[in-house]
Amino acid sequence: MGQRDMAELEKLEEMYKNRNLLLRNGETGEKIIGYLCNFAPPELISAAGMIPYRITGKRGEIIEADDCVEPLGCPYIRNCFEQDLKGEMDFLDGRVISHSCDAAQRIYGIWNTYKKKQYSYLFNAPHGTSEWSRKFFKRELLFFKESLERFVGHKISEADIIDTIELYNQNRQLIKYLYSLRKEDPPRVTGSEILKILLTGCSIPPENFNVFLKKVMSEIAERKQSQEKSPRLMFWGCIIDDTNLFEMIEDMGAHIVIDDTCIGSKTCLFNIDTSGGVWEGLTKAYFDAFMCPRTDRGPGLNRFNYVLDLIREYNANGVIGYMLNFCDPHKMDYPDLRDYLDEQGIPMLLIHDNYSLGNIEGVRTRIEGFIEMLSHA
Repeated sequence: MGQRDMAELEKLEEMYKNRNLLLRNGETGEKIIGYLCNFAPPELISAAGMIPYRITGKRGEIIEADDCVEPLGCPYIRNCFEQDLKGEMDFLDGRVISHSCDAAQRIYGIWNTYKKKQYSYLFNAPHGTSEWSRKFFKRELLFFKESLERFVGHKISEADIIDTIELYNQNRQLIKYLYSLRKEDPPRVTGSEILKILLTGCSIPPENFNVFLKKVMSEIAERKQSQEKSPRLMFWGCIIDDTNLFEMIEDMGAHIVIDDTCIGSKTCLFNIDTSGGVWEGLTKAYFDAFMCPRTDRGPGLNRFNYVLDLIREYNANGVIGYMLNFCDPHKMDYPDLRDYLDEQGIPMLLIHDNYSLGNIEGVRTRIEGFIEMLSHA
């Protein structure tokens, strides 16, 4: 590993650790809008002349939030709320929450009551896939744009949106290249490095992220491949917004070569095609192709074909499933996915977490056993 490589990765490590501080100085003068889910496209926030910032949590005890919301709810959303109550998100000028699940929808009003912002919006993403649902989603995109226009005080032109989409498409093309390096055996870039890159990118302006991506990408591409081969894993499940678990798995000798998570392949392995119009392009990307378990795609197991396609494309030997407590959408999908993978002869291990990794030793033991099984398969 060369000196340039070390310098860039050290910078990445620093940016990742301090990602909630990267926009706090307010030096750009642009307003910063936090968003909890990609159903509300960050492209529209950026096209309005503002900086999108992905709201994430911070593993640890939830104290203040449990005074405001019931503790028997999504620990991730409660933790994000906790960070804002502690002042960790005071640099945000606004907040966008999508109806991605009931927990997110319910927290919207509570969050606004206890931590009001200049701007707030609830993006109503439909749960069905009918043509009526599709029309609903496209209409909601327009409502969201109009809401942003009222906040910033000027119109958002289609040309502005197209320019922003092209910027994000460049971003995704660079990320796709990094993902392609994970197809090598052994992969040239680790799953934890990819996650650090993506989490950092959610915390800075997209044009800055593209510049930084190119620097990191060029250094990673120059790496010499290791000769040591290990089990190759897919990571499926709930949102994961730190690298602790990935690093633990990699320290055990396995490679996370592909993920199926919302800060990961779900939102970075596609391009938005505007040849049929801006709103059609956004709808195809964020409604048709966004494979989130909160969307009802019917009982057929063929809804998991995309998972199998990723497993085959990245040559994964097994799947680690990650389940946050009280995550109803993933809990509903898991039994069918388990049966589907079992039919394909692909082993899967499910681990549970309350967003604290308080059961880390038990998780470690189970993952070690799973990796050992794959090593001798």
